[in-house]
Amino acid sequence: MARAATTTDAFNAVAEPRRREILDLLAQGERPVNDFVHLLGLAQPQVSKHLRVLREVDLVRVREEGRQRVYRLNPAPLKPIYEWLATYEQRWNERFDLMDDVLTDLTDELDTKETSDADDD
Repeated sequence: MARAATTTDAFNAVAEPRRREILDLLAQGERPVNDFVHLLGLAQPQVSKHLRVLREVDLVRVREEGRQRVYRLNPAPLKPIYEWLATYEQRWNERFDLMDDVLTDLTDELDTKETSDADDD
């Protein structure tokens, strides 16, 4: 099956690290294009390209403010990604809990051994 174009799918759109950086910045509030250029160290055409992709999948919204375009995050399209990841989060938490148990057991064994060794002296 052919991969969906990045401009039609939020999953593919956020697969690109620079676009995730843009979303992280927008999570802090609205920003004009020049903020992204300065903060990300990218050329304006590159930033505009990434913003266009994010806009086409509705992850960002734009409004005109004088001569500037100001972008803001639209988090709704991220919900399917969040829901998909939530199934893995439960598994990760279960595995981390098991790892905590193993580490606690190892620490207890080490403490017991150190106490036993100190008693032998």
